[in-house]
Amino acid sequence: MYAWVYILSNRPNGSLYVGVTTDLAKRIWEHRTGTIAGFTKRYGINQLVYFEGHDDINAAIQREKTVKGWRRAWKVRLIVKDNPDWIDLYETLME
Repeated sequence: MYAWVYILSNRPNGSLYVGVTTDLAKRIWEHRTGTIAGFTKRYGINQLVYFEGHDDINAAIQREKTVKGWRRAWKVRLIVKDNPDWIDLYETLME
């Protein structure tokens, strides 16, 4: 995959952050270590709870915008469909 749309949370059913990147492992590491100032650092949002790959960066950016515009319940449903226990998926990136 060339680009990734991802959702971070600080706990199950906690605050959510939707982002897009071309280097998922690096970007999540940046969120986890607090090297990125802003919303995720301020609220401790550093657990990867959902991600999806795209072959085209423009498609990923459009998907990110779409998901960001969704109601919270729709985002939660997207997460729970593949990750019902809200497990931090960061470690799966290292496999």
